[in-house]
Amino acid sequence: MGYLTTDKKKVTAKTLLEMKAAGEKITQMTAYDFTTAGIIDAAGIDSILVGDSASNVMAGNMDTTPITVEQMIYHARAVVRACQRCLVVCDMPFGSYQVSREEGIRNAIRIIKETGAGAVKMEGGREIADTVKGIIDAGIPVIGHLGLTPQSIHKFGGYGLRAKEESEAKKLIEDALALDAAGVSGITLEKVPSALASKVTSMVKAATIGIGAGNETDGQVLVYADALGMTQGFKPKFLRHFANVNQCMTEGVQEYIKCVKEKSFPSVEESY
Repeated sequence: MGYLTTDKKKVTAKTLLEMKAAGEKITQMTAYDFTTAGIIDAAGIDSILVGDSASNVMAGNMDTTPITVEQMIYHARAVVRACQRCLVVCDMPFGSYQVSREEGIRNAIRIIKETGAGAVKMEGGREIADTVKGIIDAGIPVIGHLGLTPQSIHKFGGYGLRAKEESEAKKLIEDALALDAAGVSGITLEKVPSALASKVTSMVKAATIGIGAGNETDGQVLVYADALGMTQGFKPKFLRHFANVNQCMTEGVQEYIKCVKEKSFPSVEESY
């Protein structure tokens, strides 16, 4: 009997830690708008991530770096309004916490105040640990993010598997322990070897949420447009399509066009 399937109270960052302790897998999916978030929340998801991937999915940018704090607040506010039960996590976008600890705390407070989200998510390890602790000390739960960190894509030079080499794997473990010591509620592990993700999961108190990190993390996250088959031409190894919304929408639009063209819509019953 699952914790969240039997308990209807609001999911919080603390719930993620309780689920890890109980051995119950955490489900997370992205959303960026009111309508989509309402559907995903009602379906029973544990957490919605308002990801800076909105830069790609919603705005058509090539990477996540252009999106601003203001735009993240816009998306997160809409998602929070739709959600009755799941934990809403809002990404802190590139540039909102890298300049200084004080600016990071200030932006985190602003995001929570203006959106009502339950936590923020930040990319990086030891180099941001002090900022993370400051945000947590301010009363805001934080989810970390290690491995492939899209905000650093220009440094990496691509979206390939991270921490394949022993030195980078060692740094990732040290970073995870630093974030854990700072008090994060969760750590997203993106595109790292499954054995490494499993090791990190066993070493930290925080709940780990994987994407392309194998099945031994405490939970999984996917971009909703990818998982539901809306995007075309993007099929990395870790992605499974759980629906074909692209086909469903295409057929629906085509049927609408057909009915309008042949004058069968609107019918007499559908007219005033």
